[in-house]
Amino acid sequence: MFFQSIGVPGLIIILIITLIVFGPKKLPEIGAAFGKTLSEFKKSANEIMGSDGTEKQDNLPPVEVTASKPTKE
Repeated sequence: MFFQSIGVPGLIIILIITLIVFGPKKLPEIGAAFGKTLSEFKKSANEIMGSDGTEKQDNLPPVEVTASKPTKE
């Protein structure tokens, strides 16, 4: 993932730049909005994916079996 390669010094620089751009009063609002967005994304991803990590097949139409009786040749 992208965040694993940043490191602590990179995160500190990003935090300082964010603090300068938005100011200390806006940071809690931005953090809460980011947290809600991330939570909704994870919730949606879990709804799409099954518990085993594969895509759910609920949205596919049912398959009709129309096989006839076997014939003798």
